Amino acid sequence: MTIHEQGQKNPADASVSELVERLSAQISALVRDEMALATTELKRKGAQAGIGIGIGGAGAVVALLGLGALVAAAILGLATVLAAWLAAVIVGVVLLVLAGIISALGITQVRQSAPPVPERAVENAKRDIQTLKESVHR
Repeated sequence: MTIHEQGQKNPADASVSELVERLSAQISALVRDEMALATTELKRKGAQAGIGIGIGGAGAVVALLGLGALVAAAILGLATVLAAWLAAVIVGVVLLVLAGIISALGITQVRQSAPPVPERAVENAKRDIQTLKESVHR
């Protein structure tokens, strides 16, 4: 559909006030769209940070379990010098290694979410400003 088929005037026939009005409406729409994009990006980054924090919390819980196992191992080791305490030490070490892996994954998630800047929205806004500057200079 062309502009004439939609019932609108040809831009070449529009008055300055009509053109300014259209420009104002288009800029308002552009700003709204860019704000919506920025909001979407910040929500996504916030969700990613939340996942990373959750994973880090899970790693902390597993580390606490590992410490509990090591405490149990120390108690069993003091109570008797048998293989039971050695088994508890092995379990404790395995849990601590697992906690380290989970915590490293959580830290990676948090680092990937930073900085919480809507990068795509900022780039689009810069490109839009540059386009406006170029069109004004024509």
